[in-house]
Amino acid sequence: MAQALQDRELREAQARITRWRKGGPVMFAIEALGMPPKWDPVKKEGVVSWWYEASEKLVRKQRLSIRSGHGVGKSTFLSIAILWFASCYFPCKIPCTAPTAHQLSDVLWAELSKWHRVLKEKLPELASQFEQTQDEYRLIEAPRESFAVARTARADKPEALQGFHSENLLILADEASGIPDIIFEVGQGTLSTEGAFALLAANPTRKQGFFYDTHHRLRERWETMVVNSKNSELVSKQYVDDIAHQYGEDSNVYRVRVLGEFASEDDDVVIPLELAESAKIREVEPYGERLWGVDVARFGRDRTTLVKRCANAVLEMHKAWVGQDLMQTSGRIYAEWLDTPPDMRPKAVFVDVIGLGAGVADRLMELGLPVTGVNVAEEASIDDKYARLRDELWFRGRRWLERKDCKLFDDETLIAELTLPRYAFTSNGKLKVESKDDLKKRYPQSPDVAEAFLMTMAQVAEHRGKASYEPAFFPDF
Repeated sequence: MAQALQDRELREAQARITRWRKGGPVMFAIEALGMPPKWDPVKKEGVVSWWYEASEKLVRKQRLSIRSGHGVGKSTFLSIAILWFASCYFPCKIPCTAPTAHQLSDVLWAELSKWHRVLKEKLPELASQFEQTQDEYRLIEAPRESFAVARTARADKPEALQGFHSENLLILADEASGIPDIIFEVGQGTLSTEGAFALLAANPTRKQGFFYDTHHRLRERWETMVVNSKNSELVSKQYVDDIAHQYGEDSNVYRVRVLGEFASEDDDVVIPLELAESAKIREVEPYGERLWGVDVARFGRDRTTLVKRCANAVLEMHKAWVGQDLMQTSGRIYAEWLDTPPDMRPKAVFVDVIGLGAGVADRLMELGLPVTGVNVAEEASIDDKYARLRDELWFRGRRWLERKDCKLFDDETLIAELTLPRYAFTSNGKLKVESKDDLKKRYPQSPDVAEAFLMTMAQVAEHRGKASYEPAFFPDF
């Protein structure tokens, strides 16, 4: 009797694994994790509609590359795919990578932990066979034969996908658009293993590289998908409307963040989105003296903004205030100064002195701050190349990013605004960046955060009695 029961349980387990293999991560989500087969907007649970197509394509061709807008549930799908593969294939190895440790540990591995807990509740006899650590998910009885491992993708340590050999492989890359090409080049041996699965997903921020190629010149060898945030059960209409209102439906920000499409970079964009996005995920050690940039609101909905950076990094999220008078604005900035430890205070505070900014600069100097007023309407220091100082500062910002040893804080507003303006040549051959007024005809929101960042590209004015500040070398544009 006991033997017959064991035989029946074994047959049921084998049949279950066969179903899961054929049905992909979606079948596993429904049967093993107890997910409703359709998303329930009231309970906020269930299978997201695009997962069905993704599961079918992954099982059919074993290579799937997904480009998507924000918030569509891709990291959840990836984490469930790890559980699915680990449960259905033995032996198996699942190397997982992403461009930053944050994306791996705080996003992907956190999702994996969440769904492993659910598996313990729904199917404890299966969940108990696995254990999760800070960067591994292993089969307890065969930890060296079956496991998933998280490795950050770094260009200087390109072995994230290297050296994995098994009868069953799943190569998984989150935010794959930001992963250096050398990682995929080094991992070609793993990708070429017969029977290997590969699952890539990303917001499509780069118009080059391996992830881009899977949707273009390598498309014949890959299944591909586009997941639009507008059609997602998980993304609020408010988010989509906000992005459209702030940046316009014809902007690259909307294309990438909402539509899940690669940016259609025009030749006349000052700072390409790819340049700013790559700086966001870069890991560098901040160094050098600190600088603050302030763009003072002139009227209406415009914001007074403050951005802080050092030589090679923007240090924190921008600060912004609306509807403040001159004294209130000065008081807020002074409070930031007082709240900053003395050894972390800036060597210079650059303030745009057009309009109300002049009064703010004067008041802050009275309070003892190392203020330098910047009039962006003045002639550029390289007056044979740029129409005005503002134009020069924008291109200094571009060259700072082009050096690729710098980092932008993960500040979506700053990154989006940096990528909005276009440039043209004047009749006498000088570069001129699109004005704020012209920008506001295309995008309702003025790029005040970007302008505050660009204030930090100015130099300390010696006539203010402050020490001279020489910016880092910038190659000619």
